[in-house]
Amino acid sequence: MTKRHSRLPDEIANAFDFQAKACRDLASPFTAALCETLAAGLDERSAFGRRISSWGPRAKADALALRACGALHFLARSGKAPKLAAVYPPDALDEARLAREIARAIEAHDDFLAGFLDRPPQTNETGRSSVILGGALIVAAATGLPLETFEIGASAGLNLHFDRYAYDLGVGAFGDPSAPLRLACDWRGEAPSLDAPLQIVSHAGCDVDPLDPGEAEHRARLLAYVWPDQSERLARMETALACAAARPERVERADAGDWLAARLAAPPTRNVARFVYHTVVWQYLPLETKRRATAALEAAGAATSRETPLARLQMEADGDTRSAALTLTLWPGGESLALGRADFHGRWAEWSGVVPHPCGGASLFHTCARAKLVGASTSTEPTRFPLAGAGNGSGT
Repeated sequence: MTKRHSRLPDEIANAFDFQAKACRDLASPFTAALCETLAAGLDERSAFGRRISSWGPRAKADALALRACGALHFLARSGKAPKLAAVYPPDALDEARLAREIARAIEAHDDFLAGFLDRPPQTNETGRSSVILGGALIVAAATGLPLETFEIGASAGLNLHFDRYAYDLGVGAFGDPSAPLRLACDWRGEAPSLDAPLQIVSHAGCDVDPLDPGEAEHRARLLAYVWPDQSERLARMETALACAAARPERVERADAGDWLAARLAAPPTRNVARFVYHTVVWQYLPLETKRRATAALEAAGAATSRETPLARLQMEADGDTRSAALTLTLWPGGESLALGRADFHGRWAEWSGVVPHPCGGASLFHTCARAKLVGASTSTEPTRFPLAGAGNGSGT
């Protein structure tokens, strides 16, 4: 699609353009066209347009374009705008017709669309479980211990039970072959060993605005954030929601910093490793929440021993719209290791070959020669997660 003149402020139009590029890189031409259509057509004559136009400098960090796309997809799926739904996949993309039906939908459902922007996107992409699994296998192999797991930004909890899915990973299969959800991810490079003694003894997660997979409205909201032309992701989400709804555990409503501080302040269980993870959430957290979460992790890490290790896995955006950076921090020692990179939706993971092994001394871990320390001069792709400043990821 040729870039068209926008009546939105430059910082807002640029955020939509950035998201359009990210969507094309991640194989969603329809969502890319939707972002460009909105950037070209929105103005201040509607409440929806006024809210978007006045969003300010955090438009990119707040994934404003994805909020707007989610609002329209929710409406299209609701049955309340059949003409809008008719221009969505699986119908072929007709940009002129799409622009006309978006304008009509805004006119008819302006207040609803404007209100939908209040909440950030919660993709809860289950494909990322393939990456979480890899990090957990690395920690299990390094410690030889069972894991307590803690997820921040857990949304509806679809990735809380990553150990209960079946996987086709290219290098082999993992999990119960009879599991209702089977995930495919192409593990490349020097992948974690599937023979690690992985045992999860507990699952816990928090979100500032958790969704309940057992509630129809919450399921509809999650599905609205899945890109409409990616039918496999939509089907996977439907199955994952059904699996999560059947389990008794629910995500706790809490600020990530407060929740981690409380959870990690509790006396650790000896001979159990605590495994904290988050995927494409750090960019959405307020600065003060990031500070509290980081302080809680560092304080807990400083108190660890070989019998009570702590690990933090991050799958987060670092400016590359094509993939997320994978980072693992291990205590005792607090080394941060660049594990590799992964597709935002879990279609593939490129592993760098980090192989931590238990050792004596101040650090619980050492790594093989090919491992990369985050930010070290030997790393060709240093990963940084600054506490200050806006997030710059694709918000997928």
